[in-house]
Order: sequence, then structure tokens, then C-alpha cells
Amino acid sequence: MAGTDSGTTGAGGGQDRPIVIVGASLGGAKAAEALREAGYRGGIVLIGEEHERPYERPPLSKGYLLGKTPREKIYVHPPQWYAEHDVTLRLGTAVSSIDPAAHTVTLADDGRVEYAKLLLTTGSVPRRLPVPGADQGGVLYLRRVEDSERIKAALRPGARIAVVGAGWIGLEVAAAARAAGAEVTVLEALELPLLRVLGREVAQVFADLHREHGVDLRFGAEVAELTGDGGTVSGVRLGDGTTVAADAVVVGIGISPATGLAEAAGLEVDNGIKTDRHLRTSDPDVYAAGDVANAYHPLFGKHVRVEHWANAVNQPQTAARALLGEPDAVYDRVPYFFTDAEWTPRHPDEPVASRDKLSMEYLGYVEPDGYDRVVFRGDVKANEFIAFWLKDGRVLAGMNMNIWDVTDPIRNLIVSKRVVDADRLADPNVPLGEV
Repeated sequence: MAGTDSGTTGAGGGQDRPIVIVGASLGGAKAAEALREAGYRGGIVLIGEEHERPYERPPLSKGYLLGKTPREKIYVHPPQWYAEHDVTLRLGTAVSSIDPAAHTVTLADDGRVEYAKLLLTTGSVPRRLPVPGADQGGVLYLRRVEDSERIKAALRPGARIAVVGAGWIGLEVAAAARAAGAEVTVLEALELPLLRVLGREVAQVFADLHREHGVDLRFGAEVAELTGDGGTVSGVRLGDGTTVAADAVVVGIGISPATGLAEAAGLEVDNGIKTDRHLRTSDPDVYAAGDVANAYHPLFGKHVRVEHWANAVNQPQTAARALLGEPDAVYDRVPYFFTDAEWTPRHPDEPVASRDKLSMEYLGYVEPDGYDRVVFRGDVKANEFIAFWLKDGRVLAGMNMNIWDVTDPIRNLIVSKRVVDADRLADPNVPLGEV
């Protein structure tokens, strides 16, 4: 590929050295794109451990898993883009260490790449299930494209699928499994799905929706062991002694930011790589973006780490400008994420109704117990509503379910930080811009 791997100037970061991006992810690819769009003509080296060129991860639990999105559609750029934009793309290449003082990145094969500035988009890794039997065949995690393909192969009509964890990944896989005709049991340690994210009021909506479409939800479930037969998983034994039979077990118990390189390099790490509002780490020539970045957010006045697609798309725009020395490059976007699912109508002759699909957008940031009221606007039973999380009368977050073109007014309510009239907020006849 075109590009340059090193320069000739000193450790202070000379002009001949490239900008190096560690993590050939969505965030890494978008950062390379943003640098070129900003007019940067120097070298860019994009290093990734995977052998696939950068791709988007949301389809892995949505369209690609369902067989609706072709593989070619998941990639960030066509294969020729990197050469055309003079980006050196080094795939299948693990980074073993970073030396901020020397401005070098050392590769697993002992190769070395010098940098003028460094951007870390190393993302996150799935948390492993720490119980006996978890290393058997048929125990699946979802992070990479090959993981999605393994899960897709397991989603057959009549297959028994156990999902450990009722977070976003777990519920999306459960919906895809039901769409494929599999029998699905979701095992969750808490009392409701997504409880820490959405709170009890809205979490109950998701529980009802999945149960209505044939998902066996079991709450307060403690996984004690994964049973097996000949090295292949056959079931999940729970703490109460019961066993859930399973042809495959999908584990979705969260992710951890991939901070190992940063920590070993002496960068400040706390629930991710800590950055300022410019996405600059504790080293002035090293930046971080995406899942791995615990960035100071001016709107909230604290560090926030968001594990969603929008951060991987948008933070690199700010990081690229900051890498190029723009002083007003500040990341202050309101956090955003989305999920979607669709089930077969309960009656074959019926069209897909709102209760048979889940298309949701969420804006804002609310910590567990960080709100004092949830206000609903619309028809919750029909699965067409907006939910707002409030604290002291101010909107902290909003979620629109099967209702569209409302993200801008929701964002404005959050950013304004003004006290709202809850009755008018709940009234669908009052435009959100006039609440």
C-alpha cells in the first residue's frame, strides 16, 4: 500500500514522521478519512490486528447477522480507498508496545513505526464468562465479523439458543435467533434487561416486547457452569440447580476497553484511556477515540466513555482536527445510539406492526439512579412512544421508539438544560420544540 512507515527526524515528532493510528476499526478508518478531508498531506499509517479491512460493527448483531446486509456493505471504505488516499494500511499486525518518549510503536514481529502524533482507536474486548465449561465449542461471543458468522450458522429453525446477558447485544441476538426460528432463552442476573442503562420503567417495556415474541426471559439467573458433551456445549447449569438445554450459548455480558497498550506506555487510564475535551491523553502527542476513550465532556462536566457506533463515527472528526493543531477541536456531541429488531408477525397474514419491530434511537447520558422521573409521550402498548429521563425537571436523555425525525428537538431539550413542564412534555399534541 502507499504511504510511509517512518521518518528521519528526532523524538520530538518531526514533519517527516507520519500520524500513526493504532486500531484499524471504524474509528481508525474515519480518523484517516478526516485527516485527508482536512487537507493533511503527510503520512498516515493505520495498523490493525484483524485481517479484515476496517468495518462497522452494528450490522454484526443486526442486518449482517440476519442475512439482510451483504458482507461488502459492512466495510467503511472500498479496498482501493486506502491506496488512493495514500494511507498505509497494515492488517494482521499486532502492536506490542508504545514508547511515547521515543515516539515509536513496536509491532509484535519486532518491527518499529515512528510517529509524529499517535491516535489510539483500540476499541474494546468482550468480557469472558468466568465459569467452568466456558471454553467449550459452541460458546460464542460477538465482536468481530467471524463471530457474527459463527452465530449466524447456529441460528437454525428449532435450534436451542441460550443467551447469557440481556444487554443490547444479547437482546439483538435473541431477536435475530427468533427471526430464524430458533428457541431462545435469555439469562440475566438482574431483574430486568438493560436495567442499568434504561432504568426500571423503560426496561420493563423491552422485557414485555421480547416475551411477547417468544423469548424465554429468566431474571435473577446465576450461571454456575456450562455443561457439555465431547467438548461441545450442551446446556447452562444455573445456581439453583436447573439446567437450560442449549445447542449454542451466546455470551453478551459487556465489554472492557482495550487499554493494555496505553497503560503499559504510562498513559492515564481509568475506565478507558482518559482524555481531555480535545481527545488528547496525558501525553500531548497521543490521542484516543471511540470505545476506548474516557473523554471529558463539556456538556456533562465529567469524563464519559460511550460504547456506541456514533462515538466511533464522530469522535475521529474531532481527533483529526486536534491532531492537526486546531485549538477549537472539542468533542461535545450528545451521546447517541440506536438498536433495531424485527420479528415475524404473530399471525402469518398480518403485516409487520409496531409491536413486531423495534426501531429505537437514544440521545443523552444518564447514570444509574441519576434521574428522578421518566415521562412517556405516545402509545407505549403500541410500541410507538418517546421516553424522557428527567432530573430536577431537566431532560437528561430521550429515547424514541418507532417514531422518527425527533432527534433534533430531543437534543435541543438536553443541551438547553432548561426546566420543562412534564405535562406538556408528555402531550403529543404539543410540539417538542414548544415544550
